[in-house]
Amino acid sequence: MNSWQIGKVRVSQVVEMGPVPTSPKFFFKDPPADLVARHAWLKPHFATDEGRLLLSIHCFVIESAGRRIVVDTCVGNDKVRQNPGWNQLNNPFLQNMTDAGFAPETIDTVLCTHLHVDHVGWNTRWVGGQWVPTFANARYLFARKEWEHWSQQPVQEHGQAEPDDILGDSVRPILNAGLADLVETDHRLTDEVWLESTPGHTPGHVSVRIKSEGQHAVITGDLMHHPIQCSEPDRIVNFDSDGELARTTRRHFLSCCARDRPIVLGTHFAHPTAGRVVVAGEVWRFEVL
Repeated sequence: MNSWQIGKVRVSQVVEMGPVPTSPKFFFKDPPADLVARHAWLKPHFATDEGRLLLSIHCFVIESAGRRIVVDTCVGNDKVRQNPGWNQLNNPFLQNMTDAGFAPETIDTVLCTHLHVDHVGWNTRWVGGQWVPTFANARYLFARKEWEHWSQQPVQEHGQAEPDDILGDSVRPILNAGLADLVETDHRLTDEVWLESTPGHTPGHVSVRIKSEGQHAVITGDLMHHPIQCSEPDRIVNFDSDGELARTTRRHFLSCCARDRPIVLGTHFAHPTAGRVVVAGEVWRFEVL
């Protein structure tokens, strides 16, 4: 488990799966065959010699002002998913959290940067024939704009065996339990932790800013999936709902990070996960800490 101290704030990482070697075609539209080879700085942490990208699925736990805040809850167990690598998982993620000192009952806030499948899965567990909140003592924060977008989807019949019913198995049970708070995209969780609107990947996507005692960090969410996007900021991502807006957001983010030098914590960046963005000609690179 990685952890970082940002002034008085502690940020810890709990990995659900990874690093997973992934074809660039999974993420990018029509990538050239030598895409990864163009960026030698990606190895050894973020790419393989065979030209595959290394990705991780993990959550971050922020400890600030006496609160324990989980950022993004990964894929989850027992969920029926079309992606075979995510279908009906049975992994020890919750035990790993507990072993790291973050038992589910000790979490008081859960924040989902957006409502995609790999960011909401552990919101719930399958218990007694129904989906129940995993973090029963927590308030779950969803950006109001994000929820309003996805809630327009037709409601599926509730049941464990319905494929990719992401809202039905991982989001609506939280609202039904009365544990959800719909917040604005600049919501402040503590004096040290607040949200920043970073739309494009999804309409209400947010990143998380942390500042304490003059130190600064940012959790990306999916405005970036992989460090290669520092050097390929304009390449279209298959999963962005608005590719042009996502590209604009990403470029602005990278420019600001190169200028202000926060620690960047990538939501899908493989170990060592944290680094800083530096200028590299007309684009950027990611330098690990």
